[in-house]
Formats: sequence, structure tokens, C-alpha cells
Amino acid sequence: PFACAHCPKAFKNKKTLTVHQQVHTGERPFACDRCPRAFRNKTALKIHQRVHTGERPFACAHCPKTFKQKQALTIHQRVHNGERPFHCA
Repeated sequence: PFACAHCPKAFKNKKTLTVHQQVHTGERPFACDRCPRAFRNKTALKIHQRVHTGERPFACAHCPKTFKQKQALTIHQRVHNGERPFHCA
């Protein structure tokens, strides 16, 4: 395994270790070309760019609402299906 020099984590390959080490180094190699923000991975940059483009690719099948992130759609769908995953203590 490939061990991290900064914490106890180990990885199956060097690429995964290199990506993980960005947590410790603060490196953010994926820069937005429209604002000063930068990200650790390409996916996070792509999601961020929706702020600038207004793209909302996740549409609710039950109402006209659309979302920038799939997780936001998943949470919204609970309104329609009655799912209540959290209980009062």
C-alpha cells in the first residue's frame, strides 16, 4: 500500500495517495476561470461552474423545480414521497 506521510491513511495506488495529500497541502489545482475559487478535483469545479452558467441539470419528476446538484434534488423529492429519514429525539 501507499502510505500517507501526514496521517495514518494508506491507499492501493499512488494516484489515490497523491489526490489525498491535497487535503494536507491545501493544493487546489482546478481553478475557476470566472472567479478566484479553486478546487481539489475536476468534479467539484464542474459543480461550482453551475453558479456562473445557471445550469440546473437535475429536474424533479413531480413538479417544475430544477437543481444544480443531485443531492439537492434527492432531498427535495422527500416533499413528494413523504420520506422522513430523521426522527425527533
